[in-house]
Amino acid sequence: MGSSITPPGNCGPSQFLDTAAFQCSPCGKNLVKSPAGLRCVCADSRNATDQAAECNACTDPQCYQDPSAARTFSSMQSSRQPASLWEATFLDGSFLACNNSCNLTACELLTNAVVLNAFSLETRAYDLYAKAESQNLPKLFYSNTGLPPLSFGKNSKISFKLVKYDARGNFLGWEDVTGGTLQLCGDRQGALDAAYSFGTSYEQSCTVQVSNLLRRVPEPVFYEMFLQFSNDKGNWLWPVPVANPQLQLNSPATLGSQRLRRFFLVDGLSGRQGNLSNQPASVTLAAGLLLSVDLPTSSPGDQTAFLLTVKYAKQDSAATTQVSFAVSYAHRPGTSQRDTDIALAILGSLAALYALLKTSSWVRRSRLQNISFIILVKFFAFFAGALANTFFMVALGMGIYWLIVFKGQQSSAVEVMVPPAGSQIETNFIIYLSCAFVLKAVDLLHLLITQLTISIFLIDWEKPKEKPAFQALAGGQRATSSVSIWRTFLIANEWNEIQTHRKLNPSLQLFAVLLLLEVVGLKNIASRDLNLDLHPGTDAYLAAWSPILRFGIAASLWLALGIAQVAFFIGIYERFVEDKIHQFVDLCSLSNVSVFILMHGCYGFYVHGRSVHGHADVGMDAMHACLRKEEENLCPLRGLEANSDIQTFEVLLTDRARQLYDKITQPLTEGPRGERVRVDLPEQRLRSYYTLNRFLSSFLEHAYRDMDYVVKDKFFLERLMDMEFQEPVDMSILYTDASAGFSRTLFYSNELALLLFDTLLFSVVDLGTQDFVLAAIITFVVQKLVKMLRHALGRRNLAAKTLVEKQFLI
Repeated sequence: MGSSITPPGNCGPSQFLDTAAFQCSPCGKNLVKSPAGLRCVCADSRNATDQAAECNACTDPQCYQDPSAARTFSSMQSSRQPASLWEATFLDGSFLACNNSCNLTACELLTNAVVLNAFSLETRAYDLYAKAESQNLPKLFYSNTGLPPLSFGKNSKISFKLVKYDARGNFLGWEDVTGGTLQLCGDRQGALDAAYSFGTSYEQSCTVQVSNLLRRVPEPVFYEMFLQFSNDKGNWLWPVPVANPQLQLNSPATLGSQRLRRFFLVDGLSGRQGNLSNQPASVTLAAGLLLSVDLPTSSPGDQTAFLLTVKYAKQDSAATTQVSFAVSYAHRPGTSQRDTDIALAILGSLAALYALLKTSSWVRRSRLQNISFIILVKFFAFFAGALANTFFMVALGMGIYWLIVFKGQQSSAVEVMVPPAGSQIETNFIIYLSCAFVLKAVDLLHLLITQLTISIFLIDWEKPKEKPAFQALAGGQRATSSVSIWRTFLIANEWNEIQTHRKLNPSLQLFAVLLLLEVVGLKNIASRDLNLDLHPGTDAYLAAWSPILRFGIAASLWLALGIAQVAFFIGIYERFVEDKIHQFVDLCSLSNVSVFILMHGCYGFYVHGRSVHGHADVGMDAMHACLRKEEENLCPLRGLEANSDIQTFEVLLTDRARQLYDKITQPLTEGPRGERVRVDLPEQRLRSYYTLNRFLSSFLEHAYRDMDYVVKDKFFLERLMDMEFQEPVDMSILYTDASAGFSRTLFYSNELALLLFDTLLFSVVDLGTQDFVLAAIITFVVQKLVKMLRHALGRRNLAAKTLVEKQFLI
């Protein structure tokens, strides 16, 4: 901590440092440089009488009155009573000595007495200050002198100087502002010094005993704060204005345009009663100090580049109180918020258009003619998903933008700061992120409802090896079929297994994200400073987190790792290790079982699993022989059409085909669902099962001329927009689908929605807790719950629609 009575600058003995013109100016006749070196004062107790600032001897006899006469004279200047014992003892005498004798110390004391009244200027001290006329009277209010353009690099030290006076007006010298000079809380020296590292948003608070502060500062010390800077002409000072928001005046507008020059930290004088040597009953202290920096300092605007805000509080001398010190940065509104609003408007409009297209496609696929409540619900469900993506993209863009713009100022002058806490930009970001999460949760709920209400049926192509008996047995029961049901059970189990199959491993995703954020230390990039240290030292100050930067780094990592997992899964794992979706299609062919799915009213998917060998209920040797034939191309291709190997299709049924399908499946949906199939199960349900199997197999074999279908390819625009331009009227349409589109009824093809939900859940929990570990735990629990819910209800729906006992779905 540097302290000196020598004023900064390069001015000579008869010159003072002019902080308005940033130059050394000479003192006039009979004027000398003040002890602080910042102005000229009258020498030998003289007072200025003209504009030339020349001093004449004080000849007014009131200059030398006794204390009682001084009080009488001062009462003529102000009718207010002294606010404290200290004022009653020294105020009136200091006014007379300053006003009439040009006593420099008395003028300083009078100014200090005004500052001590920290909550109002409607005081006797201010009245006397306003009536005093003396060349030696210090300025109470700050006058905007304008700060020349300054540039600060990353972590460059902000150099402040303090000029100090005691309560009696004695000049105590100059002091360099370092860590601990203005902070009333103790801490490591490195953490205290970080407050004056440019670009570091600083916050410090603690609870202290007022009595300890009194022992540290028994009498108030008054400060004037200056910013020290250098140019080619030397070192100069710029006065830092001081704001006291609790100061009251009859004309708030006048006070609002003016700032003070002086402040204090602890006042134990004003609360003393009876005798000035007694302990104070109350203490006024600077409970909150906030140093505000307005960027860019390289082109100062109307706002002052540096402002010190002091909030005073009066406490009992035996009380415990909260004190704080903070440094905040703000930059003038640029185009970032405007650009964000434009992006939100454009993407929001596109989201609404997308929702209209999806709703139109759903209406056509469901064969709905009139606008109904369910159509409106569907529109809002599609719109919620699209709007969630919009808010997510905007929030992610904000996070990445501020990461690059703010943290990228490593070698250039610092002109941009991350939006401060509570700013409009940060508030808007929190709103965007919260809306994205809520809407994505609605989108996920819509996805689950859609997948859990699909109509699915397993078509068994296997024919009895002997002639079937169609006659009814005694008691009206159907003759037992010789076709084994185990192949159908096998396909049902495989479908049940892949319902929650995903392209990435959620547990591995969480582990990798936590590893990079917590162990590698990437989370430290999200602090409100310019440091990029992944592992800051133990003595280093840890700046507060920015929710924008925190989301930017966490969401970027989550998406990058998710995309990497998906790319590895599709490009390497599925190609060389295991592809469960295409393995499911192969298993259907080996089992001689097809899968017919209706996702909407007349729209769904078909997986052609009819065996090219005619039978699948064979022994191991026969199965190996069949597979060898396929390897040697000695049998037809597995596709639905001749000379085609495409086994997966999108289905668009006619109204007649759907009506007949519903009529046949009606008994399947009646009665208790998912219960164990018993011998006394209504014969009607079993008959409906066999009827539906025959109907779908006959339909696919073109057995119904009035309900036939045609196989065709989708146009590129149809695939791009995921809709059909042609409505089936007389014939149903099966669109070839080499990409296994039926996986859209599974988690597999909805990875983007699940990935964004996980990202938003992780980010929203971290937004509220500021804890990545807790966010990972909660995300893991929610992932497991969603998976369990999807698996349990999907298993129940599968058992109900296919008549496969739940006990066989393992």
